[in-house]
Amino acid sequence: MQNLWSDRDARAAIRAHAEKGIGEDLALRVYTTRLLGGEPRLVQHGGGNTSVKTVMKDVTGDDVEVLCVKGSGWDMGSIEAPGLPAVRLAPLRRLAALEALSDEEMVNVQRANLLDSNSPNPSVETLLHAFLPQKFIDHTHSNAVLALTDQPDGERICAEVFGPKIATVPYLMPGFGLAKLAKEVFEAHPDVEGLLLARHGFFTMGATARQAYERMIQYVTLAEKRIAKGRKATFAGVVLPKKLASSAEIGPILRGLLAEPVDAEAGRWRRFVLDHRSSPRVMAFVNGKGIERYAQAGTVTPDHVIRTKPKPLILPAPEAGRMERFKAAAREALAAYAAEYRAYFERHNASAKPRKKPLDPYPRVVMVRGLGLYGLGKTAKDAAIAADIAVTNVEVITDAEAIGRYRSIPEPDQFEIEYWSLEQAKLGKNADKPLTGQVAVITGGAGAIGLATAQAFRGEGAEVVLLDLPAAKPEAAAKRVGGLGIACDVTAPKSVAAAFAQIRAALGGIDILVSNAGAAWQGRIGEVDDAVLRQSFELNFFAHQSVAKAAVAAMREQGTGGCLLFNASKQAVNPGPDFGPYGLPKAATLFLSRQYALDYGPEGIRSNAVNADRIRSGLLTDDMVAKRSKARGLTEKDYMSGNLLGREVKAEDVAQAFLQLALAPKTTAAVLTVDGGNIAAALR
Repeated sequence: MQNLWSDRDARAAIRAHAEKGIGEDLALRVYTTRLLGGEPRLVQHGGGNTSVKTVMKDVTGDDVEVLCVKGSGWDMGSIEAPGLPAVRLAPLRRLAALEALSDEEMVNVQRANLLDSNSPNPSVETLLHAFLPQKFIDHTHSNAVLALTDQPDGERICAEVFGPKIATVPYLMPGFGLAKLAKEVFEAHPDVEGLLLARHGFFTMGATARQAYERMIQYVTLAEKRIAKGRKATFAGVVLPKKLASSAEIGPILRGLLAEPVDAEAGRWRRFVLDHRSSPRVMAFVNGKGIERYAQAGTVTPDHVIRTKPKPLILPAPEAGRMERFKAAAREALAAYAAEYRAYFERHNASAKPRKKPLDPYPRVVMVRGLGLYGLGKTAKDAAIAADIAVTNVEVITDAEAIGRYRSIPEPDQFEIEYWSLEQAKLGKNADKPLTGQVAVITGGAGAIGLATAQAFRGEGAEVVLLDLPAAKPEAAAKRVGGLGIACDVTAPKSVAAAFAQIRAALGGIDILVSNAGAAWQGRIGEVDDAVLRQSFELNFFAHQSVAKAAVAAMREQGTGGCLLFNASKQAVNPGPDFGPYGLPKAATLFLSRQYALDYGPEGIRSNAVNADRIRSGLLTDDMVAKRSKARGLTEKDYMSGNLLGREVKAEDVAQAFLQLALAPKTTAAVLTVDGGNIAAALR
């Protein structure tokens, strides 16, 4: 493990914080916390915590000794000073004299002693930090340390590796009891430099931020060297089919099987987004003969269970050309997983005080022989977190098996952590948005209408994918809205096939298609060159068919319905002079939208169109607006608002029309007009 401490960077951190009125202690605490949090082999997604004991002024101006400790919801890799809320230290230390303290009482006393009541909740391990005397304390879930301690004789191994300067605290659920036990262990070994929390994590302490940090690196390095020494071969592989199906092929199948109807009448589903991983270590793990034992033994540290559940779902290798067989096996395995999860809940809830409400019985990690693992989540971010943690579990279990035999905490302890209210609070309790869990693909995504549509759909919870020509830089456009950008020429079938395969592999499937890409060719219809007309049909009709066909294929494999949305334009119903090359294919696209509604409505796939006019976009550029305004003797404003309402229609208005159609579960074969009022282009 590399020591990343830099005197220059430490001084820079002190200066930067001083400019904000923040003292040196907290500045260095932020600095080393980021060093730890930036290393995924030490900390994963909100795990771990750090603290510093220092002096701050309260509202009266008096000096108060406080504990600045990582706050709930903050990530150590990107933490700022507000992420280390200051808690009055003296009241916390007095709690050590109590015989018992409930979780609710612990949280209340911690919040009651915050210097700033607007601060986040201090870590669930705040009291452990408070009960130890050292100024700086670091806590990580080091992969290497976990590989040593997650063994039947883990305490003995760790004692041999770390020596007398590290004392072991037997496993106990975090909270008041663990804080008191850690205090007792330390007082029995007052010269130690750190504490090993069996099957949980690792603490190092120091008089300075640098000392605590460098001790962490020192002992983790010892653990890494022990794992590398005398390492044996880990997993014997199973025999796989000669030809495997791809992740793009099975993604929609998995999404469909894992989806749950929320409102059957309205066709609403709770959906998961997928995140696929297939590194060499992951592949060796999922293809191992003993996966049912080592992968089902529990998480490598208790904190992970809220993100991944205690066990993954394990599926057989999907043989190419035999998708129905794989789908049937996956359906059976998922049913067995859900039944076992419900039984697990009942086993342990019977003695729980108070009784718990069951979480959903679906996995958050799926391991597929031959293909790797999938993280599942309501959002792409949640899916990536589950996948990251699953990969960490793979790496730790692999190392543990390489030097011995992996063992996690007992099942009752896993249940206690999974259903612990303080752990569940880390996930947040925000209500899902209407499109949470849905994947929306937008063509022409880097243009004005496409980008506005992506922003509108993201605002309602959808994961968005922007497709556009390479020159339009869809990847850069996607970053602006927090989505995925893919270069794609929608007039080239091979490019479309590759793009949709990438989407299926990256996110698991497709729920909404906004077929928006287009361009306006002009010319008198009796004089226009056939090549121009064919070129317009390629983009303004055949491209819509190409992407719709690809989207419908994924939607049908998912079996949870879907939504097609087409940008039809007013030219489809109210042609303008010299715009035949544009209006003709648009009219065909309007009919295409209705044909999809007719053919796939029985499968829950809706199809609607938007009829818009005079929108500043790739079709109607500022230069074109200026020329048309001048030709009519109008100002640009008067030209753009030349409708019944006298209002200019913007890209955002078209985006809202697409969004409203996506949110209308009982509307299909409809055309929504967005033009400020043009009777000639009005539909029923």
